Amino acid sequence: MQCIINRRATFSASHRYWFSELTEQENKEKFGASSRFPGHGHNYVLFVSLIGELDRYGMVENLSTVKRVIKQEVTSQLNYFHLNDTWPEFQQILPTTEHIAKAIWDRLSPHLPLVKIRLFEHPELWADYQGNSMEATLSLKTHFSAAHRLALPELTLEQNSEIYGKCARVNGHGHNYHLEVAVTGEIDARTGMIVDLGSLQKVIDDYVVEPFDHTFLNKDIPYFAEVVPTAENIAFHIAQLLQQPIRELGVELEKVTLIESPNNSCEINCRHLDLSALLSVQQEPALVGAC
Repeated sequence: MQCIINRRATFSASHRYWFSELTEQENKEKFGASSRFPGHGHNYVLFVSLIGELDRYGMVENLSTVKRVIKQEVTSQLNYFHLNDTWPEFQQILPTTEHIAKAIWDRLSPHLPLVKIRLFEHPELWADYQGNSMEATLSLKTHFSAAHRLALPELTLEQNSEIYGKCARVNGHGHNYHLEVAVTGEIDARTGMIVDLGSLQKVIDDYVVEPFDHTFLNKDIPYFAEVVPTAENIAFHIAQLLQQPIRELGVELEKVTLIESPNNSCEINCRHLDLSALLSVQQEPALVGAC
C-alpha cells in the first residue's frame, strides 16, 4: 500500500535580490525593496512530502531518519545564514522562494523518496516543487470582504430557502473571503522567478480584490446578476477573470482556492480547463443549506 507522509521543518534566513552587473538604480528598478543592502529575512516553513510503500514496521520512512537528513542536508546549512552566500546554486540564480524549493529538492532527493517540496516564505506566499525540471508553482494568498444572497430569481423565498437555507434571506449576509491563487511556470535561469511577484499581485488586485471588496456581489458585480454567487460560482468567475491576464505574465493559472469561512472552501484546478466554456452554462442549484 502506497502512502504519502509529510515532515515539517523551519529555518530563518536572509536573502537579497541583486545582480552585480547592474547599477544600484537598475537593481532598485528591477527588484524594488528586495534589492536593499544587506538584504531582508524570513522565517521559512518547509514541508517535505515523501511517497512509498509501507514497510513491515508500518512506515514509509523512519521519521528519525527523515528528521536527521533534513537537518543535515538543509536546515543546518541555511538556518541563520544569508542565502546568497551559502549554496553554489544561489550564486548564479537568485534565492527566490521557488528556486529555494527546487534547490532543497535537489539536496534531499538522493536521500529520500520525495514527491513534493512546499516552502512558505510567509503565510501568504509559498512555492511547490515536484521534480519537474525547472517547473514550479507559486501561490499567493489575499482576501476581500463581500456580501451575497443565494437565491434564484424565478423561485419564491420559500423555494429558495428550501435550497439555500438561511443564505436565501432577502438582505443577504457577508463573508471575509480568503483567496489563494496558484500559478505554474519555468524558473528563470537568472532571476530564479517564475513570474514577477509584484505584477502577479497587481493582476489579482486589479481583477478581483479591488472590484469585489466591500460589495454586495449580487448587485455590484454584473456577472452575479444572472449567476447565484455560491462559493463555487465565485471561484469559477475569479478563475475566468484571472486566466488570461496571468497567461500574459508568462505563467499559467494552476488553481484558485476560495475560503468562504473556516467551514467552507472550494478549489478550481484551472490549468487545462476552458473556463469560458465551463462558465457559459448555469448549473442547477444544489441543496447547500446554510453558509
